[in-house]
Amino acid sequence: MGQDMYTTADRPSKGVLVTTAVLGALLLLLAALVPGCPVERDSASDGPITTGVTDNQIFLGSSLALEGHAGYLGSQLYHGAMAYIREINAQGGVHGRRIVVRAYDDSYEPPQCLANTQRLIIEDQVFALFSYVGTPTTVKVVPMIEDAEIPLVGMFTGANGLREPYNPLLINIRPSYYQETAAIVRHLVEGLEKERIAVFYQFDAYGFDGLAGTELALRQYDLTPVARGSYIRGTLNVSDALRRIRTSRADAVVMIGTSKPCAKLIQMARHSGYTPTFYALSFVGAEDLAQHLARYSVDDASVFMSQVVPPPTAPASEAILPLAREYIQLLNRYYPEERPNVVGLEGYLNARVLVEGLRRAGRDLTRGRFLQAFQQMRDFDLGGRTRIRFGPRDNQGLDEVYLTRLQDGAFRLLEGIQELKD
Repeated sequence: MGQDMYTTADRPSKGVLVTTAVLGALLLLLAALVPGCPVERDSASDGPITTGVTDNQIFLGSSLALEGHAGYLGSQLYHGAMAYIREINAQGGVHGRRIVVRAYDDSYEPPQCLANTQRLIIEDQVFALFSYVGTPTTVKVVPMIEDAEIPLVGMFTGANGLREPYNPLLINIRPSYYQETAAIVRHLVEGLEKERIAVFYQFDAYGFDGLAGTELALRQYDLTPVARGSYIRGTLNVSDALRRIRTSRADAVVMIGTSKPCAKLIQMARHSGYTPTFYALSFVGAEDLAQHLARYSVDDASVFMSQVVPPPTAPASEAILPLAREYIQLLNRYYPEERPNVVGLEGYLNARVLVEGLRRAGRDLTRGRFLQAFQQMRDFDLGGRTRIRFGPRDNQGLDEVYLTRLQDGAFRLLEGIQELKD
C-alpha cells in the first residue's frame, strides 16, 4: 500500500446505521469534540468548517469491492488510482498537501457499502469520496452523500441514475451504460447484421440499467430483445437464463453482469453447441473475463466487449497512448506484481482528474471550490485525443466508447472511438 499512505482494506465492524438527516450535525459535533480530527477552517477566521483537510494532508474515502466476485474490478481500479496518487505524493502532493486514501472493502454488497460510507463520513471525516465500484452499491449511498453534502468522484459504473437528474455532488468520468449499449447495438445491427438480440443481465440496479439502455438502443432499429435472461448477483445460476435465450434462437446476446457468470453462460452455451455472438459491457472486466474463458478453453472471435478506455497495451491506441504509457510506468513502479489492464487504466485516469480538480480548487480548499473546479474543466487534455469535458449541469467527463474482440486470449481493439454525445 505504500509507506506514505494510510490505507485500509479491512471490513468495518457491523453497526447501527445513523439516519442520514443527522449527519451534518454529527460532523460538526465530532469536529468539535474529537482531538486531532482532520478539520480546519477556511482562510477567513469565521468561515465554514472544511472537513478532511489539514495543513499538509487531504483525506479521501473509498468503498469498493476488494474481495468477492467483483474483487478483481475493485482491486485493479484501486491500484491504478493509487499508482498515480503515490507518485503525486512523492512529488510533494497538491499545494503542499499529501493525499491520504482510506479504502474499505464492501465486496460489492450495498449494505456494506452504506456502512463503509457512514464510517468514512462520520468517523474518518474525509474531505471527499472517491473510486466507488458498482451501480447497486453506489446508488445506495446517494441519499447519505446528499445529506452530508460531500463530493463523490470517479465511480466505476455507467448508471444513468448517477447522471440524471443532474447532481452536482456526483462527478462521473466514464461514459454511461446507455452510451455503451448504444455502441454495442449499433455494431451488432449495422456491422454484424444481427437482429435477433437477447439480453443476459444481473438482477439488480446495474442489470436493469443495462437492460433499459439496450432496449432503448434496439428501439432505434424498430427491434426489441427476443429474450431476457437474468441471474442473482453473487451466484453462478445461469441455466434458466441460457434456456430462455437459447429457446428464442437469438443470434446475439448482450451481457450485463460480472465476469464469472458471463463466462459460465458462454461456456455452457458453447458446450451445448449454441454459438451466438456474445457482447459484454465494460463492467464485466475484460482481462478477468478472458482468464475465466481460458480456463473453460473458450477463445473464439465471437466474443466482444465495449470499453471506456482502450486496452493500454493495444498498438492502435494512439488516442490514449501518452496516458497508457505513464500508467504502465507508474504501475510497474508501485505495484510491480500487477499487469496493466483496462480497469487499472480507468482508475489511473480517475486519479488524474481528481488531482486536477484539487489543483484547480487552490490552496484554500473547500468542497465548494473543489466542485466548481470540475464545472470549469471544459477541455482538460490528457494526451492524444483523450480530453475531459465537464460543464454547467454536465457531470460526466468522457463520452468515448471503444469496441474490442476476444483474440488469442485477450480483448483486442476492434475499431476507433465511437462518438456518442448525449
